[in-house]
Amino acid sequence: MINSNAFLDLPTEFTAYDRSRYAILPVPYEGTVSYVSGTAGGPMAILEASGFVELLDDELHRECHTAGIHTLPAVHPAPGPDEQMRRVYEAAAPVVRDGKFLLTLGGEHSITSPLVRAMCERHGEVSVLQIDAHADLRDELGGTGCSHGAVMRRVLDITPHLCQVGIRSFSHEELLACPGQVEAFITPRMIRSGGDWIARVLERLRGKVYVTIDIDGFDPAYAPGTGTPEPGGLDWFEVTALLRSVCGEREVVGADIVEVRPIPGHHVTEFLAAKLAYKIIAYTQGRRA
Repeated sequence: MINSNAFLDLPTEFTAYDRSRYAILPVPYEGTVSYVSGTAGGPMAILEASGFVELLDDELHRECHTAGIHTLPAVHPAPGPDEQMRRVYEAAAPVVRDGKFLLTLGGEHSITSPLVRAMCERHGEVSVLQIDAHADLRDELGGTGCSHGAVMRRVLDITPHLCQVGIRSFSHEELLACPGQVEAFITPRMIRSGGDWIARVLERLRGKVYVTIDIDGFDPAYAPGTGTPEPGGLDWFEVTALLRSVCGEREVVGADIVEVRPIPGHHVTEFLAAKLAYKIIAYTQGRRA
């Protein structure tokens, strides 16, 4: 039997919660979007696309779904951002306490801070790896500190260990408020100028690691389906090389992929996100092999 609308459309023998190492949490929320709306449709689009991802990983030559992947019920959108963050935390915390690797599908990026909170309560102080076009270091945006544009500032309230990769858009306010973070950005320009940029990332990640991937970290040529596209981004091989190294050299305990905005008739971005989610599962399995 196939488990319809679950990640990868796996047979139910691989999706039982108590036998699954991985849990997928859809969060179709977009309450603080500041440009083009539509990210609420991202989680379902990724789940639908995932049914067409091959189960044999092309790098590891292994089928990694056998560790078990359970798809949780979606977190329903709340009327306000504070309530939404509470709902995300309450959905995530018991799953993390159960020892699952929680992989969350957004929705907008604001949902990351309650996920990091749940991770730190379970694992102690974690490092956060952010792949993104935008710094998201404002103290608030649109009248709320729970905005997608302030999410990494909220993460810094939880853990001081934040490595930001792919950043190519940030404000003067963010430069003044977080000069140390801005100075430490691993930018696309830096990546393409040569040098061992992945080693620099690893140096900044201590202990256990949580990964948050805003799909606009990719160049829009690879992932056009996002509400805030920014030119000059990363490509598939740069992102997957980074993830493979981080998952191999550090213990990655959870992840999210956010800001996918489906474009009708154009399914490149959600398929990329679905395959990227399975890559994270494969790479974390590879560390155990």
